[in-house]
Amino acid sequence: METMQGLKRTHDCGTLRKEQVGGEVTLCGWVSRRRDHGGLIFVDMRDRSGFVQIVFDEAAMAAGTFHEAETLRSEFVICVRGAVRARSAETVNPNMETGEIEVVVNELRILNKAKTPPFYIQDGIDVDEMIRLRYRYLDLRRPEMQANIMLRHRVTKIMRDFFDRNGFLEIETPMLCKSTPEGARDFLVPSRLNAGEFYALPQSPQIFKQLLMVSGFEKYFQIVRCFRDEDLRADRQPEFTQLDIEMSFMDQDSILTLMEEMVKELFDKSMGIKVETPFRRMGWDEAMERFGSDKPDLRFGMELQDITDYVGGSEFKVFNAVMEAGGRVKVINVEGYANIPRRELDELVLYVQNYGAKGLAWIQYTEEGVKSPFKKFYSDETFETIKNAVGAKTGDLLLVVADQPAVVAQALGELRLEMGRRRNLMNPDELSFLWVVNFPMFEYSAEEKRYKAMHHPFTAPRDEDIPLLMTDPGRVKANAYDMVLNGVEIGGGSLRIYRSDLQEQVFETLGFAPEEARERFGFMMNAFEYGTPPHGGLAFGLDRLVMIMAKRRSIRDVIPFPKTQSASDVMCEAPSPVDEKQLRELYIRTAVPKKKTDGAAQQQ
Repeated sequence: METMQGLKRTHDCGTLRKEQVGGEVTLCGWVSRRRDHGGLIFVDMRDRSGFVQIVFDEAAMAAGTFHEAETLRSEFVICVRGAVRARSAETVNPNMETGEIEVVVNELRILNKAKTPPFYIQDGIDVDEMIRLRYRYLDLRRPEMQANIMLRHRVTKIMRDFFDRNGFLEIETPMLCKSTPEGARDFLVPSRLNAGEFYALPQSPQIFKQLLMVSGFEKYFQIVRCFRDEDLRADRQPEFTQLDIEMSFMDQDSILTLMEEMVKELFDKSMGIKVETPFRRMGWDEAMERFGSDKPDLRFGMELQDITDYVGGSEFKVFNAVMEAGGRVKVINVEGYANIPRRELDELVLYVQNYGAKGLAWIQYTEEGVKSPFKKFYSDETFETIKNAVGAKTGDLLLVVADQPAVVAQALGELRLEMGRRRNLMNPDELSFLWVVNFPMFEYSAEEKRYKAMHHPFTAPRDEDIPLLMTDPGRVKANAYDMVLNGVEIGGGSLRIYRSDLQEQVFETLGFAPEEARERFGFMMNAFEYGTPPHGGLAFGLDRLVMIMAKRRSIRDVIPFPKTQSASDVMCEAPSPVDEKQLRELYIRTAVPKKKTDGAAQQQ
């Protein structure tokens, strides 16, 4: 195999233009595609910057060099030296940024050969994702994947520059922390030096960034890895990256305005997209009432509308039973879809059942009249009243869910999104930003028979709601806020509790005995006794944000080496068993039944 001795790379492949015509260049990269035309061989050569066509002309080069070019195959790593020349008008390739030029090769060095890849290294391939993940180092060679990772780099660079310019310090916080199992499950790390004891990997730097405020640093940020042992989905990974921010002596309006400026700069400098500020703000109660979600997608309407008052007093037992139990009847209006196929209606019934609804009803306002499974229980006047109340017209379809308010919100909110997707109502080029504010401080867990923090136990309640902490926690609103983009929560935070007496009161509301609270968070409560400033902050999910910016459907497409849905790395084959000696050093004995060998199974 040859080396680059005596040659020095002068240009990246994708940077060559007509200005370089006549000059000599030395390029390095991979063979993407090769085409033989008798005494001419054309190769699309690729590196991180893009593609360029290189030409091997048998008549103009040494026979040995041309023969060597004939051996080139996809993904060979090569270095070439040659002259840049302009392509003729009829051979210009408008689909390549370098399409006006080509490089006529004088010297070729094959730096490394390659096996035939398990899939084509090109964009738009239809390959099972597990194959892509198993050969991730090949998948990452594809231009669209490299573009995603380079976008991620630009985003983090702009973030760092913005916060540095605004007086923030980037400070690292520990990776080995105390387990505080309030929320998602921790990833635990056994301590060899402290037998039987464990660290936890951080779910977020929450406690430490608040302690940094106690320490007087006033403005902190960090682009940090976090870990949560929870079930995965398209926008969730066991290890993920967030932009973590905390600041002292700033009220909620100031924090939200500053974050809007950061996002505005981020989209402008990374993608050339102008974002309008200030962002719209909506209370949590309003979001749930109108959209059935605390992260509503505002790119289309189809809002949830309440028809409970119009369907009472009939003989329809389904609606009557719901209303007697304190439930609601709500609809969404799918415009122009009254002629929906019955098969699709049946599919939608199953769809809402996935979100807790017992069923789905409908009203079709067709040219032939009203069609509905509960038509016989109501007069034509009632259906006309409902039509006018929700702003429907002939040709529209109302989808109806009747259940307890929380179930109606979730089922109909998800159905709204599904119909938006099916009807192509979500413009992928539109950016709809929103702040959702005034979240409930607590949510009641029927399973644990206690209140739990909706965000985390350090969130500050609104001043006017503090008296309700001990008497009616369900009515307490928090100084919490989430930034939502196109129906995805990209960031969230709150003002924090900074008085030890109030923090103790919140712990009591959460059902923590004083000694339990001290055991878990004693160091933080102690710190609050030494002059803690008012402070607040938030965190952005970097992976989710870049996913949206790159117009990808999964965060796995913007993470270099992600995990699968089962939290495994199929490339490195992690997690994996470890040697018994390692376990003994850590004072660990596993309780997982060992797999029987084939021989043992046969003996039994």
